[in-house]
Amino acid sequence: MSQKSYNGKNSLYLIPTPIGNLEDITLRAINILKKVDVIFCEDTRIAGLLLNKLDIKKKLISCNNINEEVVKEKVVDYLEKGNDVGLITDRGTPIISDPGYKSVEYAIAKGYNVIGLPGSTALIPALITSGIEPSPFLFYGFLSNKTSKLEKELQELSLIKYTLIFYEAPHRIRATLNSIKKILGDRKISLNREISKMYEEIYRGTVSSVLQELGEDIKGEFVLIVEGNKDTTDYNDITIKEHIRNYINLGYNEKEAMKLVAKDRKIAKSIIYREYHKEVND
Repeated sequence: MSQKSYNGKNSLYLIPTPIGNLEDITLRAINILKKVDVIFCEDTRIAGLLLNKLDIKKKLISCNNINEEVVKEKVVDYLEKGNDVGLITDRGTPIISDPGYKSVEYAIAKGYNVIGLPGSTALIPALITSGIEPSPFLFYGFLSNKTSKLEKELQELSLIKYTLIFYEAPHRIRATLNSIKKILGDRKISLNREISKMYEEIYRGTVSSVLQELGEDIKGEFVLIVEGNKDTTDYNDITIKEHIRNYINLGYNEKEAMKLVAKDRKIAKSIIYREYHKEVND
């Protein structure tokens, strides 16, 4: 199902808002905020402050991670009545680690145009100022707030060679960095705090050096850039048993490890199984 975005059909507009500095809002975002008939927002109080500064008066309806399953019906109801609808989050681009996906999915399913505006997002400024290879990269968003699950997530990412990008809260940043050092090793990282604000700060170095430099009174939202896996091991130089053991040491069970080794070596899992148990029994 194709979409002709500017065919005059009423639409759902995804409108980025500044992550810190109000000057980061685009002229187009301002014009679309003026154009739409209603604005769905993460927090009506925060949205109200922004609209007041822009001298824009619009009906605001809360759309967040808790109520979006219900609110998406309201979004489509406004579209069905011929209205243009705006969707914003507190800061940055809707849906990027913020609410909005369910409403977008539902509006598309109902045949309405969904138009995304370019604009503020925290991950790109953090990436381009990191001094770490910018592409390819993998944006992960927030890791789990449970240590055991977080470390399992990191184990699954440990062999990826792409630069990794995470968001993290100030009260968890030290624990997350310690888990990264434990699972991924003392990699090169860049840690951005308060992007675009007066107190913007960037820490660059290894995980260990950044942990040493971080102060005790940590404030602000963080974007963490982590160098990808730079291991250049030639799998022909290690035995299948050693290869499997490497994965087991990363936290995978034997079955998972054999599957990954088969993928690395591009040979059937049955061959890996046979060779592994032959080595073990020899």
